[in-house]
Amino acid sequence: MPSVSGLLEQRELTARRRVEALREEADRVQAELVAAEQDWKEWLIARSRVGEVLAMSGDEAAVRDASKAVRDTDPQPETPTEAAKAKSVVPVWRVGLAWSALSVDYQRILSVLSDRGCLGQGPLTCQEMAVAFGIEAVPAKVETLRSKAKRLVARGWLAESAPGQFTLMPGLAGPGGGS
Repeated sequence: MPSVSGLLEQRELTARRRVEALREEADRVQAELVAAEQDWKEWLIARSRVGEVLAMSGDEAAVRDASKAVRDTDPQPETPTEAAKAKSVVPVWRVGLAWSALSVDYQRILSVLSDRGCLGQGPLTCQEMAVAFGIEAVPAKVETLRSKAKRLVARGWLAESAPGQFTLMPGLAGPGGGS
């Protein structure tokens, strides 16, 4: 008959192996996520560049110079690579804090809720957010969105009117500024 200690050690070993396997899987998924985000940012940049090229009129040099002048005078240039930071910290919202202080994923959440508010529609669930972002609404991805939305609630960017129902915090402005 096996000892209680031996049985406990065997179960502990099994549990430890499972934790290690899950950590390896999480690391793999995190690496895949980073690569996918980079790919998405590159497509976003490509679409932006093509839009700029298509929008240029006959006097391309003047348009390019004006565009460069605007970028040079912009105190906080916003590029996808600047805004997206792995494990970025969500600052507590305060008057005057711009959306650009948040990573791209958080900005996307605010943007979709802002659009919804402009249309006079009510709160949004995380499953609806996933669909709005073109993400497959599987539990893991919905939970990722939920944790981000909850973090935004805790930092004063969003309000949760009912469990799982998110809206912009009253008084929060659009992407340009936080008041």
